[in-house]
Amino acid sequence: MKIHFIGIGGIGLSGLAKFLHFEGHEISGSDLNETLITKELQNMGIDVCVPHSKNAITDQELVIHSAIIKDTNIEYIEAKAKNIEVLARRESLLKILNNKEVYAVAGAHGKSTTSSILTAIMSGNAIVGAESKDFKSNVRFDKDSNRVIFEADESDGSFLNSNPYCSIVTNAEPEHMEYYKYDYDRFYNSYKSFIDKAKIRVINAEDDYLSTYVGEAIRLYPSKDIKNINYLLIDDEPHTNFTLKDLGEFSVWGFGEHIALDASLAILASLESMDVEDIRKNILSFKGIKKRFDIVKKDSKSIFIDDYAHHPTEIKATISSVKEYAKLKKFDQITAVWQPHKYSRTIDNMKEFVNCFKGIDKLIILPVYAVGEKEQNIDFKKEFSEYNLLLADCISRDENSLNILKDTKIVQNINDGLVIGFGAGDITNQIRGLS
Repeated sequence: MKIHFIGIGGIGLSGLAKFLHFEGHEISGSDLNETLITKELQNMGIDVCVPHSKNAITDQELVIHSAIIKDTNIEYIEAKAKNIEVLARRESLLKILNNKEVYAVAGAHGKSTTSSILTAIMSGNAIVGAESKDFKSNVRFDKDSNRVIFEADESDGSFLNSNPYCSIVTNAEPEHMEYYKYDYDRFYNSYKSFIDKAKIRVINAEDDYLSTYVGEAIRLYPSKDIKNINYLLIDDEPHTNFTLKDLGEFSVWGFGEHIALDASLAILASLESMDVEDIRKNILSFKGIKKRFDIVKKDSKSIFIDDYAHHPTEIKATISSVKEYAKLKKFDQITAVWQPHKYSRTIDNMKEFVNCFKGIDKLIILPVYAVGEKEQNIDFKKEFSEYNLLLADCISRDENSLNILKDTKIVQNINDGLVIGFGAGDITNQIRGLS
């Protein structure tokens, strides 16, 4: 088929576009801006139009658009005028995954890591919401396999259309509640429906909601099933060792109890079809994912880390890992740079955000990455008064230092200690020196 993607530069939509391209479909797409993702797609031979244009809609048979695209978009209007089938991403999954053996991973946080670890363990296709360092992409294609390891998204309810053969849920913490109209019954019932759809179900049974699930499932109780957690550097790379149930010891890239939990869920899901010794060996090929505890600069004086965490639970877990890493690397100064992601999320979770940064030496807060939301007034200086706080406009990178800017002027320069940037916005480009 000829398929066009509106918003192809997003990590989720680009994954579907790549997968269908590998399957042999003729793919085109558009986005507002040129990015590293759109350039990668073009290098693959996919025609990408920047910005959106009605001329991008020609004789395609199907148009798929991201969740943020409205029916006022010029390409959406043109496709409808030409009687081309138009589907939102969530609707398109019914077509793309309907005949696949899908290992679908969902959860408010941890799903990218769990999906990527599972991809390292198991063979088959993979569509992940982050770039895996193992295969340097968010998609792995295996023409000989019908299995798809898929990161299932609850933010727009699309995980319900992922056709799970195996449903894996890291947690069901309330998130993206604006989509669910702040109806908690609707939110939790969506998770229940997602789990129920699968033949094999693997859940974190200590999550507040998942602990109440009464259906048949493989249950992980982290506090009693995961033992002997310890952290070490292997070839100067962070690793977590742990014992899982009666299965023996495993080692996985990354630091933290949350890494052991994510790995354990992946292990339990793969046990259904694999020998435990193969799992123990294969998991060592996991090398992390881009923007998750991603070490972007490291020398004897300083370490800069880019992390996608944008929910307080994620940030708290990652800071715990950072402390362990700093201890092993003998760094005694930890600076966190936080770019809040969405006004609604920040306001809804303000108390948790204030608490999640405890234990760091310095906190730098950048302007809210609004994601299309209207600006709202948040008094960060008042809310975070207990911290060694600096409010800044942006950061920039020199080769060996990080510049903190306010009103276009450098107000601070950091060239020693451990610095970690948190956020799902463009902070990832700032801390990498790409903007």
